Amino acid sequence: MRFWTSALRYTKTDMLAADNISGGARIVDRRQWARKVHILSAIFLALTAVISLASGPTGTSLWSALIKIVTEEPLSTLELIVLRDIRLPRLILGIMVGAALAVSGVVMQGLFRNPLADPGLVGVGAGAGLGAIFAIVLGGLVPLWIGNLIGNALIPIAAFCGGWLSTIILYRVSTRRGRTSVATMLLAGIALGALAGAVSGILVYMADDQQLRDLTFWGLGSLAGATWSKVMIAGPLIALAIIGSLFLRRGLNGLALGEATASHLGIPVQRLKSGSILIVAAATGAAVAVSGGIGFIGIVVPHLLRLATGPDHETLLVNAALLGATLLLGADIISRMIIAPAELPIGIVTAVLGAPVFLWILLRRRGLVDM
Repeated sequence: MRFWTSALRYTKTDMLAADNISGGARIVDRRQWARKVHILSAIFLALTAVISLASGPTGTSLWSALIKIVTEEPLSTLELIVLRDIRLPRLILGIMVGAALAVSGVVMQGLFRNPLADPGLVGVGAGAGLGAIFAIVLGGLVPLWIGNLIGNALIPIAAFCGGWLSTIILYRVSTRRGRTSVATMLLAGIALGALAGAVSGILVYMADDQQLRDLTFWGLGSLAGATWSKVMIAGPLIALAIIGSLFLRRGLNGLALGEATASHLGIPVQRLKSGSILIVAAATGAAVAVSGGIGFIGIVVPHLLRLATGPDHETLLVNAALLGATLLLGADIISRMIIAPAELPIGIVTAVLGAPVFLWILLRRRGLVDM
């Protein structure tokens, strides 16, 4: 708790002083607009959630089920199974994964002070992918009693462990004498991602045809396998990570001025870095473990919100969670309906929608990457 309380010697008074220096009237207007975005994002999320519950290849109708509930008529077995055991856990998992990826993107971009930063930079995604590939290809080597104990949770657990292991290695490599180098972290993340890719390639070469299909589908990302057990596995970690990120909001605001300035403002920079990496690892690792590889949410959502409401993390984190959940649910609806009754992997949909936006970001920010 000491970390969370000491981050916030950088008080609201400091923020207001900074506002006055950089043009207070415009920033106050942006904050008012950010509050409106809160409301709009919540409304859009609610609407998208209702559409998600009502969408699907089966003939089950949400509206007829609601009418039966209101009139106290019993639901049919099919309606109960589809709504309670298929669509509802898928809806909740989509909200959690979208919020986790978007909030992780905000934290990473605030930590690196670069709008092109992505949760994948810390190697969590690559490590989680390697863990999942291990479980898919070598899962038959797991003792029978362990398989019976964890059941279908083997792949999510292996993916989460792989993501956390890569994070621990990255943190140890980039930390020296109690100080974490962001530049070293970036380079080490690239190296770990390449190493994980090489080991994954060896395992893919060893896989049979069915395992290759499983690997391909998992790598493209999907919410098709959503169950209440996955919600219970990922939910607490994602919720704690998102709540924890809110305690970093003022520290990330101060870090935008540079590490030296942030230290002078009383922000414990090293603890802020450690907390940020911990939160990104928990949120991204849990999200990737239960949904597979879903790209562009973590980089596109934070940047779009910065363009709309400004860089203040006081409002950015909450808006990112709401918008990230909304966009992922929207992509999931498209993936289910575009080739119904079959289903398109959701990672393809987010890539098709997110890649043009990412190119647009690059065109706007070419000065940041020109050497």
